[in-house]
Amino acid sequence: MIERKVIIRNQAGIHCRPSSMILVAAQEFTGCKFKVTSKNGESDLTSILSLISLGLERGNEVTIQVEGGDEKAALEKISGLFSFEFDFPRE
Repeated sequence: MIERKVIIRNQAGIHCRPSSMILVAAQEFTGCKFKVTSKNGESDLTSILSLISLGLERGNEVTIQVEGGDEKAALEKISGLFSFEFDFPRE
């Protein structure tokens, strides 16, 4: 198992669109299990509702844990999405 702490940098936080992109990316790594932990709880990245319910806002820190085959690539991809500044229009 490996882990990394990242800061949410997206202006609007992790809302529906970024959550969807993160879950799709996590599904690419079928041999990996994920756990995202914040001050508001945790998500295993199998449900968009569990991720959105964390209420992740810009500046929040999350810890991403990955276990399984190709965990390094999975951690790079997922942590990159959590710390990415998406250019979606504000909703």
